[in-house]
Amino acid sequence: MLQNVNAEHFRALLGNTCSLQLDDGSQLSIAVSSVDEKPNARLSDNERLPFSVTLNSLQPTDFVDGLCTIELPELGRLEEVFVSRIPPMGRDANQAYYCISFN
Repeated sequence: MLQNVNAEHFRALLGNTCSLQLDDGSQLSIAVSSVDEKPNARLSDNERLPFSVTLNSLQPTDFVDGLCTIELPELGRLEEVFVSRIPPMGRDANQAYYCISFN
């Protein structure tokens, strides 16, 4: 199913609150803060335009990275999505920030 995901699926969640199911089964409330397409990273034989999704947690968390599950409006339950923590870089250090990359 991951091959069917595109940037528009995540754009529908921009600014909204949703939940990541972490690999230990717990839930982490997040907000989708940006969706950025990467046209220069596209392989010639790949139809999908690579993109990244930036998320921020809405609660304190020790989660760093791992395989997660997220619910997308049009596709439903998306499993085994690798989510990795990124540095705050000038943002609120009390929140956790994450990135999902799709090639």
